[in-house]
Amino acid sequence: MKNAIVIYDSVYGHTEKVARALAQGLEKSGTVKAILFRANEADVGRPGEYDVLLVGAPTHAWYASEPIRKLLGKIGESALKGTKAFAFDTKMRSRLAGSGAKHIEERLSKLGAEIVKDRTSAIVMGREGPLEEGTESKFAGIGLEIAKTIQ
Repeated sequence: MKNAIVIYDSVYGHTEKVARALAQGLEKSGTVKAILFRANEADVGRPGEYDVLLVGAPTHAWYASEPIRKLLGKIGESALKGTKAFAFDTKMRSRLAGSGAKHIEERLSKLGAEIVKDRTSAIVMGREGPLEEGTESKFAGIGLEIAKTIQ
């Protein structure tokens, strides 16, 4: 059995819904055990203990939210060498929205992680939501896809 950790930050609950959908997809494979942590609860001292690390945040001012940036800043260089990773975010549909996932993915790569799937954004309809219809099932599918990739 492979181990996955999904670390997220969420303000209005949308990124948490996406994180939970990813975890459900991972576990649906029957070969991955997934655990979820909010950014302020995650133990960054042992990230290499997991076969895959999924990190997501709402996009704030074109970047990942501050709790995720701080968390990733605490992880030592090369600490994720050999760990597979995936970055996701929530954001409004706008060319001016930026991408928190882009910055998460860049940081994970710099820490030595192998990106198993290109970053993906979940669209939030307006500042406080809801998520675009079908988002949770889309991300459950992504979780299942990632589970198959890490076998």
